[in-house]
Amino acid sequence: MGRPLVIASALPRRLCSEPPTWEFAGLRIRRYTSRDHRAVFAVHRECLFQVGLRPGDGVYYDDDFTNIEEVYLRNRGEFLVGEVGGQVAALGGLRRVDDLTAEMVRLRVRPDLQGRGYGAALVTVLEQRAAELGCRRLRADTTVKQRVAIALYRSYGWREIAREATGDTVTVYYEKRLG
Repeated sequence: MGRPLVIASALPRRLCSEPPTWEFAGLRIRRYTSRDHRAVFAVHRECLFQVGLRPGDGVYYDDDFTNIEEVYLRNRGEFLVGEVGGQVAALGGLRRVDDLTAEMVRLRVRPDLQGRGYGAALVTVLEQRAAELGCRRLRADTTVKQRVAIALYRSYGWREIAREATGDTVTVYYEKRLG
């Protein structure tokens, strides 16, 4: 089965506004830099393989990883990296849809570090960053194979708005209104 979902009782502590940096239970969350690319992509692939998603399955995609700076950082979004002991342990991004909406994407925690509240810390920080960037609505999607992600979104008040089947995989779409 998987590790039980841990909802953190403490909130990430903001260390710096620009560049944005937070700390939570040994996890240092900061903005992505190009030096992170290889490690970020490795964590992304490891997390998707963990739940049985593979290139070519109709759901898996990674074209945004070829240019994170352009897709996220230069397009009024955000891409954050969480480190433990100087190693990339988690990641998540905000991809702008329009002036008031962003998608929370690429929410990943390395499998050997799951169950420590790092995913919850990232959701908290990304929701905060979205509000700071002027977003009033967030969207996200995950697959039914990612049960921990579904539980996490629900626990943070996200509302399921649709489901869509692609081959053997069902994608669940969520939305959350901010402030």
